[in-house]
Amino acid sequence: MHKQVMDPVGPVDSSAEHLMLAVEDIVRYVRRSATTGGLSTAASSALGRLGREGPQRLTELARAENASQPNMTQLVTRLERAGLVRRTADRTDGRGVLVEATDTGLEVFRQRRAERADALAELMEELTGPERHAVAIALPALARVIQDRQARS
Repeated sequence: MHKQVMDPVGPVDSSAEHLMLAVEDIVRYVRRSATTGGLSTAASSALGRLGREGPQRLTELARAENASQPNMTQLVTRLERAGLVRRTADRTDGRGVLVEATDTGLEVFRQRRAERADALAELMEELTGPERHAVAIALPALARVIQDRQARS
């Protein structure tokens, strides 16, 4: 069985591999909890990025989502047919096209985010007080490091 995060009787396994497996389990669990819109992981991720960051060029969206431009074009076309995104002219470059979430897409994004937050809250409720405290400190710290690295690159 898994060792508690705040095990008072022994050392905690904090190896990178152990932590990676834990993060993967959490991400899978939370992703499965978001069902609104019936989106694939890739569609949910792209819609989420547009919901958080606003309109983007297709090439920027593909790069940010680590997808090829042809694959992102297909994904955006599917999202567009579902009424979740639209393509608009880039006001700063008449040749460019931006992809933006529609009002419906933003609502699906918000609902999926709420579903994921609820799933994570349910998990947190099952932790002990010290475990909740450790998670509340560690996860935002790791997110900060990621954001710092992205800002530097």
